Amino acid sequence: MYFQLRKLILWPRHDGAPRIVEFHPGVVNVISGASKTGKSAVIPIIDYCLAADKCAIPVGVIRENCNWFGVLIDTIEGQKLLARREPGDQQSTSDMVMIEGDKIEIPNRIKEKTHTAATVKAMLNRLAGLTSLDFEPDSESNFKSRPSFRDLMAFTFQPQNIVANPDVMFFKADTTEHREKLKTIFPYILQAVTGDVLQSRFELDRLSRLLRRKENELRALMSAGNAWRLEAQSWLRQAVEFGLLPSEGGIPTEWADIVDLLRAVVEANSEAAHPKLAGIDAALTRLQELRTNETAVAAELTQLRQRLSELRRLIDSSDAYGSALRIQRDRLALSDWLKQLSSADGPQDPVALLADGDRSKIEQLSDALAALEVRLRTHPSISDTLDKEVLRLRGAAENVLVRLNEIRQEIGMLERNSVQAKQAIDRFDRMERFLGRLEQALLLYDRTDQSAGLRQDIDGIKQQIEELQRRVSETEIARKLRNALDSIELTTGRLIPQLDAEWPDAPVRLMIADLTVKVIRGTRDDFLWEIGSGANWLAYHVALTLALQRFFLDLPHHPVPGLLIYDQPSQVYFPRRTAGEEASDPVSWRDEDVVAVRKVFSLLGQQAIAARRRLQIIVLDHADEEVWGDLEGVVLAEQWRDQALVPYDWLG
Repeated sequence: MYFQLRKLILWPRHDGAPRIVEFHPGVVNVISGASKTGKSAVIPIIDYCLAADKCAIPVGVIRENCNWFGVLIDTIEGQKLLARREPGDQQSTSDMVMIEGDKIEIPNRIKEKTHTAATVKAMLNRLAGLTSLDFEPDSESNFKSRPSFRDLMAFTFQPQNIVANPDVMFFKADTTEHREKLKTIFPYILQAVTGDVLQSRFELDRLSRLLRRKENELRALMSAGNAWRLEAQSWLRQAVEFGLLPSEGGIPTEWADIVDLLRAVVEANSEAAHPKLAGIDAALTRLQELRTNETAVAAELTQLRQRLSELRRLIDSSDAYGSALRIQRDRLALSDWLKQLSSADGPQDPVALLADGDRSKIEQLSDALAALEVRLRTHPSISDTLDKEVLRLRGAAENVLVRLNEIRQEIGMLERNSVQAKQAIDRFDRMERFLGRLEQALLLYDRTDQSAGLRQDIDGIKQQIEELQRRVSETEIARKLRNALDSIELTTGRLIPQLDAEWPDAPVRLMIADLTVKVIRGTRDDFLWEIGSGANWLAYHVALTLALQRFFLDLPHHPVPGLLIYDQPSQVYFPRRTAGEEASDPVSWRDEDVVAVRKVFSLLGQQAIAARRRLQIIVLDHADEEVWGDLEGVVLAEQWRDQALVPYDWLG
């Protein structure tokens, strides 16, 4: 990812101009200075402006005198200015400003926020081309959540407490949250797990759930179908008992013949479910007649009730209409009074004055009232007619209901008194239930018979799952991861001899599970924390971080920024002495220490040049140009001897 830091900006709390520290792209930028000048605040400021969750900028002079912090970065989309408000007593604030353009002028003041930290994070995630998928489907662990641009800072920053730390190799890996997340994303960062692999994992999870559901459906169908096959011959024997099949025909043995015969029973013998009254005694004949009459009388009663209900609704509507007419009449009754006033004598008549001698409007109101009176006089006659019809229909319905009750009483008597009638009715009911059950059983069999389509679906899903399993094969991922680690370890091994390491020829292994390195010495494999000397710790930190950047830059569109920042790498050699302070500290540096520090700067410059301006390195250190001067690819960004990160005139 092309990501170069161009400027670091501090806006004061007063109305003065901002403090701007400028950096050069594609080279090693050195800020050399004395202690307590703000060098160790540079990484926290950059981290905070890149939407960190918490503000780690040291309290005191810097936060008391700065209102906003900002960085100007070069990206493939142009320049972006990211500024964030000083959080005050809070751990952080989401107030941010983002300005984008080909070339951005730094504003003198920032008045208010334009964006939030969340929107800046989203922009950085998009710029890095990170996947939006989690590492595991349906995982509730934050360690398995999608990779974020914030996670990539582990490969960019080497602050003072990390750069030569034997126990912690990566930025913020000393906390459980960042440590576990970093171990999760490492295969993704090394391209062993790609966005396609993550997408395949989610698709594999979806297809696996779909396969389980369809297999359960198939098992249910097959279980029901097997049970139905066992009952099929029983269905045929019952059909023979009911007379739906001839008894002399026998029961077929072939399954297809059994199914066809059962279908014929349902399709052709539905009428057989109704008992024939020929040859049955007179009671059954009379019972059949009564059943027919009961149906006809019940239909007639339903019709009368329907008409009676409609008339009642019509009467209700007529009453509502009459009420509306009476309201209109009451309102128009005013016209009679107006008419009388307008006809009164006297020049001071107010109605005559208002009408201006024109009585046509009053006459119109009077005519409307007269018409309304006529409609009201005719309305009661309509209501009387409807009332009469309601009474007639009510009487007819009562008569029909009496007839229906008489028929049902006679049916009840015949059923109680005739044993043959009871048997016929029972047989009728049992035959109807039998045919209904048989029809449902055949429908179930048809569903079972259609399981061939379900089987095809299952086979297709299994083929997709096999293809996806090849894509997400843990063996294949492990192979790609091992290849990536071999490349990084080979580069680290080539860089170590250029530094002041104790075993320059010993192979190095990057241990993702422990987020550290092992040094292979004959029969011994030693973790970094098992090796003594700060010089060794610094050498492996510098070599590994450079090797990782070389690996990232060799891959197209890799998400990790091409940026490395080291804070105080020379501290393991001369932690107290500051360049340019011979008078205050008479202890001179040993020549071998100067040579060792120079090796570090020389290697950084070589790697920046080898990256063809795609890798920017920033070093914050006490050492001055006497140590690292005249090295190719290494330039002085600023020297903080008579100045500091926060200008002295800001301090009041």
